[in-house]
Amino acid sequence: MESAARKDRIQLILQEAFLPAALEVIDNSLLHAGHAGWGPSGETHYKIYIRSDLFKNKTLLEQHRLIYEALGKEWKTGLHALEIDSSYAG
Repeated sequence: MESAARKDRIQLILQEAFLPAALEVIDNSLLHAGHAGWGPSGETHYKIYIRSDLFKNKTLLEQHRLIYEALGKEWKTGLHALEIDSSYAG
C-alpha cells in the first residue's frame, strides 16, 4: 500500500474505516500551486465527498475529526489540506 498514489491510499483508508455508501476523493493539488504545503510532486491537497452511516448522530466536527484521525499517517508524509463534505444525508 505504501507505493500506491496518495489518492488511492486515502480512498482505501476511508473505505475500510467508514464503509461509506458514497466516497469520492479528488486531488486538488494543482489548484494550490505555490501555496503553503504544496509541493512540485503534488498529492498535497484533496477534496473528499463521503457519506457513511457511521457519521449518523455525529456533528460535522466529530465527523471531520474521525476522518483526520483515520488519515494520520498521510499527514506525516506530505498530506497538507483536506476539504471535506461529510454531512450525513440519511
